[in-house]
Amino acid sequence: MISNSKPTLAVDFDGTIVESKYPKIGKPILFAFETLKKLQNEGFTLILWTYRSGKRLDEAVEFCKDHGIEFYAVNKSYPEEEFDETISRKIAADIFIDDRNVGGFIGWGNVYKELVGENLSPVTIPKKEGILKKLLNKLNTK
Repeated sequence: MISNSKPTLAVDFDGTIVESKYPKIGKPILFAFETLKKLQNEGFTLILWTYRSGKRLDEAVEFCKDHGIEFYAVNKSYPEEEFDETISRKIAADIFIDDRNVGGFIGWGNVYKELVGENLSPVTIPKKEGILKKLLNKLNTK
């Protein structure tokens, strides 16, 4: 098993990392990948725990890799685990991050704050130009 002092996180894909568009892959949810990278860098173990299987699962795993996240395990508690229909599919994780939580998904900034006890540093969150600033810039160039 995992031997670090940080919790193991089981993270859902559709509706949590990306917008719910199953069977397609939706757009990344705001700060999902930035937060997951930061948590991983801080020693949290990440497991992808999703309804997806087969080709759809492979697409989700590749999408996450393309965005800089590789999971310790996918739909299992540890990489070497073999699926066996005679045992429970429950994942051995400390915390489950899912859009189907009671009360819904709390957002990645709040996830980070709950797990680490601080807000994400503005340095780790890419700043985007707001719509009002874009509009003002467009008006000023005319």
